[in-house]
Amino acid sequence: MNGFFRRLWHWFTRPSALIGQGVLLSVGGIAGIIFWGGFNTAMEATNTMGFCISCHEMRDTVYEEYKTSIHYKNASGVRAICSDCHVPHAWTPKLIRKIQASNELWHKFRGTIGTPEKFEAKREELANHVWAAMKKTDSRECRNCHSFDAMDFEHQRARSREKMEPVALGTDLSGGSTCIDCHKGIAHKLPKVERDD
Repeated sequence: MNGFFRRLWHWFTRPSALIGQGVLLSVGGIAGIIFWGGFNTAMEATNTMGFCISCHEMRDTVYEEYKTSIHYKNASGVRAICSDCHVPHAWTPKLIRKIQASNELWHKFRGTIGTPEKFEAKREELANHVWAAMKKTDSRECRNCHSFDAMDFEHQRARSREKMEPVALGTDLSGGSTCIDCHKGIAHKLPKVERDD
């Protein structure tokens, strides 16, 4: 069997004049397409709801909270899933987020949030991490679905309109407001925060 691999390697590295470089390039091109298709398929498979809630830490905590939110069930029947809010849609930022997710796998194996008590103890840290990332990207994932251009401010509640219209028009005096500044806890419970007395 070892001789087979040696002959195969020899064929790939020194194609005969009969076979030529074209065959080698074709084989390499086909292999590249297959690799790319498999890689992209795997990336998309990790964006499904089933994948996200395949571990009990997510299924038993944040998924249950999400099922009571407007993003899960609403009058229009539009549902945002985990990846819509937590994974960028553009390819390069998505790849970066998937690489960052390897840290989450490390903590899964360590059991960092393996029990409801451990999860609650880490909830504020986890939430702050997500909020900081969303603030840094100007709530990019929110804007994948929500657009100021498509909002009908006339039909919003007065308080919502009062807050959102200036941000949409760029006249917000607080400067730098983004979706997550006002919409923390839209899909998950807010962490309990110690208040100063």
